[in-house]
Amino acid sequence: QEREDHCRRGNEERKQRHSSEQEHRRERSGDRDRHRDHSDRRKNPNERAGARGQERDRDAQNLREQQAEREFYNERRREHRQSAEGSGAEQHAELGPPDSKPRDKAAASKEKPSFELSGALLEDTNTFRGVVIKYSEPPEARVPKTRWRLYPFKNDEFLPVMYIHRQSAYLLGRHRRIADIPIDHPSCSKQHAVFQYRLVEYTRADGSVGRRVRPYIIDLGSGNG
Repeated sequence: QEREDHCRRGNEERKQRHSSEQEHRRERSGDRDRHRDHSDRRKNPNERAGARGQERDRDAQNLREQQAEREFYNERRREHRQSAEGSGAEQHAELGPPDSKPRDKAAASKEKPSFELSGALLEDTNTFRGVVIKYSEPPEARVPKTRWRLYPFKNDEFLPVMYIHRQSAYLLGRHRRIADIPIDHPSCSKQHAVFQYRLVEYTRADGSVGRRVRPYIIDLGSGNG
């Protein structure tokens, strides 16, 4: 009888030790999992911040490359505009004074020949990176002296500042190959709008007329406005 009681007590003690060891192992495993989760949470913000920084650097590099190519394109457009203005001045000089004779007035009232490019010539001049641009700058286009800039945000994230005073016009759209300011929204067209600086006249407080450069946003027939 005593031997059986002793064996029974030994079995119960072994079961208790085994259960306590299993519980201790579970507690240690839970501690390791919690420590691993805490370490991951501490590492992930840095990884996310690094990814955001790389993305911002990549966007800034693309913007600089586009600006360099755009400057070359703007130089071509300025040369075309200057040649068109020179042709218009020569035509006006050939017509002579408007009040010389009635016969001269009748000649001046006729339709003047247009020296602007059209059709295939316009397509060749207004092509950038193999894409025909829907917009042509007006003769009054000017590069502003005021240092205009844009401060874009994506949700609550502050994106790199866009300096928009180095050119006379900036193309906005979804076509990243030609857009100066790309907009990656599905409602945006490939060539959505253009940001144009123009030299316009205004009346001062004393009644005299002056001229100044002002920015305009021009829609390029976008689907969603």
